[in-house]
Amino acid sequence: MKTQLNPYLGFRDNARDAMEFYRSVFGGELTMSTFADFQASDDPAEQDKIMHAMLTTADGLTLMAADTPNRMEYTPGNTYSVSLSGDDEAELRGYWDRLVEGGTVAMPLEKAPWGDSFGMCTDRFGVSWLVNIAPPQA
Repeated sequence: MKTQLNPYLGFRDNARDAMEFYRSVFGGELTMSTFADFQASDDPAEQDKIMHAMLTTADGLTLMAADTPNRMEYTPGNTYSVSLSGDDEAELRGYWDRLVEGGTVAMPLEKAPWGDSFGMCTDRFGVSWLVNIAPPQA
């Protein structure tokens, strides 16, 4: 799988509604996972929130989104990230290493509950990045 670059939108409590709306606009296949699906939060109020949603269309559009956990700041207008995902570990770790130079790491690039390696950072220009490295395809 080649590395993909796509927008990642953040919401507080309405990622499900937003992504269903975007599916009605663009069509395509929508997959969603909750915080409970991956035991990603001990907060009972977050169990049904969306930890990750992805809309993919036949035309090649990809849009991702999630609900921002209660413990994290949420400021409308600063609710986007750029996501890099794929299975080329060397390439993606290289991007990660360069993006964090002079930036800040919000979540280290390490094994995630869903089995991929995942990290979050903000580069020196204030752009938020998500990097997800899947195991190589067989």
